[in-house]
Amino acid sequence: MAKKPNNQGLPWKRVWVTGAGRGIGAALTRLFCEEGITVYASSRTEQDMDALQQQLSQYPGKMIPVHLDICNKENINSLIKNWQKEKSFPELVVLNAGTHDPFPAQEFSAERCEKLFEINLLGTIKCLEPVLKHYVAHNSGHIAVMASVAGYRGLPTAAAYGASKAALIHLCEALKLDLTGSRVKLQVINPGFVRTPLTDKNTFAMPDLIEPEDAAMAIVQGLQSEHFEIAFPRRLVTTLKLLRLLPYNLYFRIVKRITG
Repeated sequence: MAKKPNNQGLPWKRVWVTGAGRGIGAALTRLFCEEGITVYASSRTEQDMDALQQQLSQYPGKMIPVHLDICNKENINSLIKNWQKEKSFPELVVLNAGTHDPFPAQEFSAERCEKLFEINLLGTIKCLEPVLKHYVAHNSGHIAVMASVAGYRGLPTAAAYGASKAALIHLCEALKLDLTGSRVKLQVINPGFVRTPLTDKNTFAMPDLIEPEDAAMAIVQGLQSEHFEIAFPRRLVTTLKLLRLLPYNLYFRIVKRITG
């Protein structure tokens, strides 16, 4: 797995991480604070943010908790305008916030799909719009969008989740092409299975399950690279990318065997 950064320091002074209360977002916030970075850590749950802030109080970086619902465009725009006014806009934005609601075809629900799309896709887009406008206007900035390897192809009980992540991958691919020649850096993050409260909901076997701290280190390493996609762990990613090349009859049989 990825190693902790051991360079002369990371290239950002200020970072915004959404969905920072738990899981990968909390692990990223911790790693950035360890490296002396000011982190605007946003979450809908104030209790999670208060607990995390207490844990990180001894680190050289500073965590600034931000109570934010990424589905509330007014709150997002107010936050952005405040950063612009105070000239404290983050150089890096990691749009990590998301949710997971696994259900099989027998329980398929338009309402559950809509709620998941509202957070994973539209919530991310609502944060992305003002950030992208600011960065494009200044011809500078770095955005990373959290998608998932679940967006590569269909997986059991993940029809809605996978569709939302596939949409984010497609969105980032298109925007990356539009940003060619600019100094705005855009990356997509496609983790495999990471042990979080969200993956705890899965009822099938999760191959190559990793811890949030390992995921955070892999992400920070990837953010310092020029690769468009940050994907891990390698073995699972390679397997899933190969599976994308298979015809459906083989793909369905193999995935069923892997996931049980």
